[in-house]
Amino acid sequence: MFIRRVKTRTTASGTHYYSYRLVDSQRFGGRVQQRTLLNLGNGFSVPQEHWKALSLRIKAIILGEINPLIPPPDGVEHSAQYIATLLLQKYSKEELLFIPAKPYCNPAQESQNSTLNQQEAKDYRQVDINSLELFNSRSVGGEAVALNALKQVKLDEKLKELGFNQKQIHAAIGNIIGRMIQPGSELSTHRWLQEHSALGELLACDYGQQSLSSLYRASDLLWQKHDEIEHYLYRQHDELFETEQTITLYDLTNTFFEGTGKHNDHAAYGRSKEKRSDCPLVTLALVLDSNGFSRHSRIFAGNISEASTLQKMLNDLQSPEDEAPIEKQPSQLTLNTDKHPTVVMDAGIATEENIEWLKEHGYPYIVVSRKRHLEFDEKNAVTVKETRNNTVRTMRIECDNGEVELYCHSVARENKENAINQRQSSRLEHELDQLANGLLKPRKLKSAKKVCEKIGRLRQKYSRTAKYYQITTELDNKGKNVIALDYKKIAIEDDSASNPGVYCLRSSHQDWNEERLWHTYTLLTDLEAVFRSLKSELGMRPVYHQKTHRVEGHLFITLLAYNLVHQIRLKLKAEGINDSWETIRTTLHSQVRVTTSISAENGDQIHIRKSNYPNASQLKLLQALKMGWKHGETQTTTVTSKQQNVVT
Repeated sequence: MFIRRVKTRTTASGTHYYSYRLVDSQRFGGRVQQRTLLNLGNGFSVPQEHWKALSLRIKAIILGEINPLIPPPDGVEHSAQYIATLLLQKYSKEELLFIPAKPYCNPAQESQNSTLNQQEAKDYRQVDINSLELFNSRSVGGEAVALNALKQVKLDEKLKELGFNQKQIHAAIGNIIGRMIQPGSELSTHRWLQEHSALGELLACDYGQQSLSSLYRASDLLWQKHDEIEHYLYRQHDELFETEQTITLYDLTNTFFEGTGKHNDHAAYGRSKEKRSDCPLVTLALVLDSNGFSRHSRIFAGNISEASTLQKMLNDLQSPEDEAPIEKQPSQLTLNTDKHPTVVMDAGIATEENIEWLKEHGYPYIVVSRKRHLEFDEKNAVTVKETRNNTVRTMRIECDNGEVELYCHSVARENKENAINQRQSSRLEHELDQLANGLLKPRKLKSAKKVCEKIGRLRQKYSRTAKYYQITTELDNKGKNVIALDYKKIAIEDDSASNPGVYCLRSSHQDWNEERLWHTYTLLTDLEAVFRSLKSELGMRPVYHQKTHRVEGHLFITLLAYNLVHQIRLKLKAEGINDSWETIRTTLHSQVRVTTSISAENGDQIHIRKSNYPNASQLKLLQALKMGWKHGETQTTTVTSKQQNVVT
């Protein structure tokens, strides 16, 4: 067994291109014959001085010598295990020759294979237990669940319909599932696909032959087709979960760049929601349906005004393509094209200009009011939620302009606001006491100018509660130094925070009762959960790319990953499993595909590659998703003792 370099072509400029092959020599009678066992492609990168060591190591692994007596040179072991795995997948036992292994089985055929496996003849052999070794362990549980979700909405078929070739489809799937299972950049995803994941085995794809640039190009293609993909995926999820389309949730979030972002059209300094004002930002705007799936998205500059995006997003949402009816049975059709969906949004977007625009264009709405004066009358309040930890009561007021104002009081919110105020008050008083005590000590702040500046900084730092404090200072005879500092709490008339735990909603729905208005508004919390998932669980934050289209592709891949994750979680919730995605993928991570190698009594070496049986937690998830546990087919390869006659 040895490596052969073969010239494939020479360009007009005299540049030579080569391909690399793993070749086997065997003696038949008095004649030696050579044949190519495996084409290693033109990306084979092991230095030529290590080829002999690599060939010997590959042969040793195939013949069951998993633990080398002498460690091979750096980089050889990884390549040897990878190539040996490809050989074992490609060939199985024959007297002197390798023959193709059993065909690949995808997860969709799991139930059929289960029946076939029961009918297979039993295979008994005498083996040396002490020779048993396990190698090439790769994670498969999370990948199988993610791939099952992707195939359930036929996203792979849609990519083919959009003109993606097979290699591009595999690269795109690798990007999306990589973002779901092991969030990171395309560079880290590429390494994960090549070294740690069995996704390639599930797809019958060799990610070891795919370059990093193929993932980048797939990201570019996904972004080029983002409108079609986004619209298709929304329609699939609507059909799968029978979404209530009369509700539209709208909000924005931003994330920051690592680097200057000078080559990115969207990079701009603005108000960072992660408090990273030192970094340029990019903004993602989302329209979600009532189930929490993204219906429409757009990417804006990091300094975009939230209020200025609403009209553009809703105009895009009502394009002719989006208005096409979904193919359902008439009784299932919930889209009402004669009436716009109700728009739910927070106070940052609910400017008077936007409210007027919604009215003019016939959009019903529920928004958080920007009113500073909040009132609440317990006598006229209606309870809309009552649990052990929280009670929410609402007071409804009909306005002359046709709106409904709903004043809501939450006990949990009141407790939270009071705790924040108490904490800020304690910290402010502590720092004021330190400042006052320092006036009597040497080398402490005493200058009237400096003390006033310090008080001003404290008022700014604790602005939430500082307005309730009257702070006075006493100067010395010269008026240069402060000799005494005093403070006391004061009451403020018509204070906007005089009713802790109270907030106000505005709505055009005069025919809705208090409970329906409040429960519809609470759907907006789904957006906050989406943004947390995008940033924390799916690796949207931070952005390392510097080119505009690469940043757009990064955000879009994360959004596609979110929709598939949300699809999985909704199915699990229907079965009573409410775990976070982080918990789900951590649970599934320990289910792996592994190759077991063992020596038979007659000298044969048997290699079996299969997925391990899931533990109880994994089995519970797989059963809830109605999936089998044998991810990928069991592959058995036998190397006979006569292979020892191979000439190397």
